[in-house]
Parts: sequence; C-alpha cells; structure tokens
Amino acid sequence: MSSSPLASVLFVCVHNAGRSQMAAGFLHHLAGDRIEVRSAGSVPGDQVNPSAVEAMKEVGIDITDAKPKILTTEAVQASDYVITMGCGDACPIFPGKKYLDWALEDPAGKGVEAVRPIRDEIKTRIEALIAEIDAAGPRLQRGN
Repeated sequence: MSSSPLASVLFVCVHNAGRSQMAAGFLHHLAGDRIEVRSAGSVPGDQVNPSAVEAMKEVGIDITDAKPKILTTEAVQASDYVITMGCGDACPIFPGKKYLDWALEDPAGKGVEAVRPIRDEIKTRIEALIAEIDAAGPRLQRGN
C-alpha cells in the first residue's frame, strides 16, 4: 500500500454548506485515505445545511463537525481534481487539473425529503469518481 493518496479532490460550491460537504463526506467514507478530500465555497455559509447533515446521517455518514471554508487558490493548486457544483466563475483555473462541473440541485432551504435525491445523486457520482481514480492509479500525474 502506498502511503500517499492516489489523488486529491476539491469539491466547490457557493456556500460550502450542502452539496460539497455531502460529496466530501461520501468520498472520505468510501475511499478512506486513498484519496485526499477538500471542500470549499466561493461565499461560505455560517454552518453546514442541517438537512444535508440529517440526510447523510441516514446513510451512516456524520458530517456534523464539518465547517464551511473559503475557496483559496492554494486549495485549487494542491488538488488533482476540482469538482464544481454551481460556483460559476469564482473557481480559479490552473493547467494540469481535471475540472468537472456537476450540475446538482442546491439543497439550500430545503427539507431532508428534498435533500435525499440530491444526496443519492452525489453518492452515484462519487462512486464513479473513485472508479476513475482507481483506474488511473499510479499513472495519475500529481500536479505540484
């Protein structure tokens, strides 16, 4: 086993309070230390969306202690994959990174019933991302 992660992934949405936090929770839960996980927001909220926290608890993942963080140039530079979820032009672009834009409904202001389908779509995308990273394995060139 390698002591360094296969890749580093940064999830970005506007408030870093819902979609990006759920994505980070799933990736950390499903990939463990094999993939480095970051999340940030272009305009971070005060707290993680309580409906997102509850929806994740339902599938056994606790993101209660997660805190919204500001998107920094350093976080983008340190990541191999940058996955945006509605941050628009606020996301800096650097050569050598893989950028994916996941069009996902914003869970802000929605109850847990409305957040569940968003959560489930994120899980499906995370499973595909893990498979892609695993397939690239040692061939993935880490951008430094």
